[in-house]
Amino acid sequence: MHFINKSLHLLAGSLLLLTGLLTSSCKKDDPVVTTNTITDIVNKNNDFTLLRAALVKANLTETFKTGSFTVFAPNDAAFKASGIADVAAVNALPTATLTNILQYHVLGTRVLASAIPTAVNTPQQTLLTTNGTVYVSKIGSTVSVNGKKVITPDVAADNGIIHVIDGVLIPPTGDVVATVLADPGSYSLLAAAVTRAGAGVVTALQSTTAATLFAPTNDAFIASGFSATAIAAATPAQLTRILSYHVVPGRVFSTQLTDGLTSATLLGATPTLKFGVTATSVTVLGAGNGTTTANVTSANNLATNAVIHKIDRVLLPGN
Repeated sequence: MHFINKSLHLLAGSLLLLTGLLTSSCKKDDPVVTTNTITDIVNKNNDFTLLRAALVKANLTETFKTGSFTVFAPNDAAFKASGIADVAAVNALPTATLTNILQYHVLGTRVLASAIPTAVNTPQQTLLTTNGTVYVSKIGSTVSVNGKKVITPDVAADNGIIHVIDGVLIPPTGDVVATVLADPGSYSLLAAAVTRAGAGVVTALQSTTAATLFAPTNDAFIASGFSATAIAAATPAQLTRILSYHVVPGRVFSTQLTDGLTSATLLGATPTLKFGVTATSVTVLGAGNGTTTANVTSANNLATNAVIHKIDRVLLPGN
């Protein structure tokens, strides 16, 4: 009996040893599954530290591990250029605001750069359901979205495509009048001029027909002699003529402007605006401004019905 018990113990030990060896062998031979999802790429790329922080803050990291998407991905330099300088600035944004911004960068299908039509302002619906349309352009080999250039196209992920862009896309929250009224620190004198000009200008700026506004700041109005007192003293007809000269029909992003280009305005075919474009700047010259140009100090700000370019001088149509 002692011999039998000893044999059973030896047999049991051998079985345990064999089971351990088989288990160890299986673990060693199982392939390690590596993924290359959109989230993985953002997590691994040191140029996406702020985008990574934004995805974490908005609880969207799991979302971009599956599905099929096209992401217009701002790199760190793009975030910093927009005024979001570090992770603390990302985390200071309300979660709902950040979620809207991130959704505004994403299409719900996979779109290679080669599949983007050669055209200006092709509308594309993003994951943002309210005011979520972006405008994608391809001019030659250059692709842009809302005037932000694609600097690295077609980064392939398991669940989509990433196009790296040089700016952050901010979704519009209202029409051009609402956008101007929401920023009195920049545009209180422009708002006063629009109000003084009357219903005709307000109606034109609130039209559903797309337009582009070159919007003078408060400092621009003051530098041109248009203080609040001067605006109140001007006739509505005078202000209507000046303000209409700041509006170009259609959405015109900075990437669509070329050096020496002239454009009609709401005043008609003449007088025109003339643009100066370099690699780092855009200027606008009015017919009544002599040789003194207005500088575009903040380009491609989107309202629901217009593109707004902030400028540092009032454009004068002349006689």
